[in-house]
Amino acid sequence: MNHDSRLSAALHALLHMAEHDAPMTSEALAHCMGTNGAVVRRTMAGLRERGLVQSGKGHGGGWRLARDLSAVTLRDVHEALGGPRILAIGHHSENPACLVEQAVNAALTDAFREAEALLVERLGAVTLAALAADFRDRLTARRNGEAGHAA
Repeated sequence: MNHDSRLSAALHALLHMAEHDAPMTSEALAHCMGTNGAVVRRTMAGLRERGLVQSGKGHGGGWRLARDLSAVTLRDVHEALGGPRILAIGHHSENPACLVEQAVNAALTDAFREAEALLVERLGAVTLAALAADFRDRLTARRNGEAGHAA
C-alpha cells in the first residue's frame, strides 16, 4: 500500500527551518529530507499560499517560517497540503447494486468519517512548537548518551 508522506515531509522541513536562523534553500532542505529540490518546492508551495512559509530568490534567499511555531498546528499544515485523505481504506465498489454491499458501505463510511474527524481534531491540538520541543528533548538525550535519532 502506498502512503502519502507529504505531511511528514512538510513537518520535517518546517522543523529543520525552525532550527536555522537564516533561510534554507530547497537544495539544503532536500538534503535534510533525503529527496530533491523539486519535491521540496512542490511541498512548500501550499505552505506558502497559506502563509506558513515565505520564500526569497537570489543571494541569501530560500525558505523561512512565516509564523511562530506555537501558532501553527499539524492540522494547518495538513490543510495547506490540500487536506489529503488520511485513510487509505476504501469501498470495494462506491455505488453497488448489491444490498449487502450497500449495508457494508454505509457502516464503513460512518466509521471512516468518524476516524478521520478524530485524527484531524488531534492534528489541530499539536503545534509545531510541541514537535520542536520534542526534537530538542531527543537531541539532549542523544548528547547525554541515550538512544535516539537527531537531525
